[in-house]
Amino acid sequence: MKQLSYISSQQNLDAIFSALADPTRRAILSRLSRGQASVNEIAAPFDMSQPAVSRHLKVLEHAGLIDRNIDEQRRPAKLNARNMADAVQWLNEFKAFWGTSFDQLDNILINMKQDEGRKTDNE
Repeated sequence: MKQLSYISSQQNLDAIFSALADPTRRAILSRLSRGQASVNEIAAPFDMSQPAVSRHLKVLEHAGLIDRNIDEQRRPAKLNARNMADAVQWLNEFKAFWGTSFDQLDNILINMKQDEGRKTDNE
């Protein structure tokens, strides 16, 4: 049972990161962070057709990053950051690794500076 939830979680992360990999979709998410918008409102700043924007919205919806409701003639989209939190949580697992790596790099740079200072003193 645990394996199934892991696979499901991995597939969800794959969909999230795939959706976030595109700069247009990231711009759409940024726009939706200011409030819900129609396809026309979302498409306005982009040099692309409304159907192309709709395809981007479908990818974001599939990844669970946006919700779309039917509101009379419109299908406004709104940000759903809950799934983005899953991606952030996954990335945070590597935070300790990066912290250690940067600490090691700091130590190397400090040692290099000290070695340079010794060479200058001996000359």
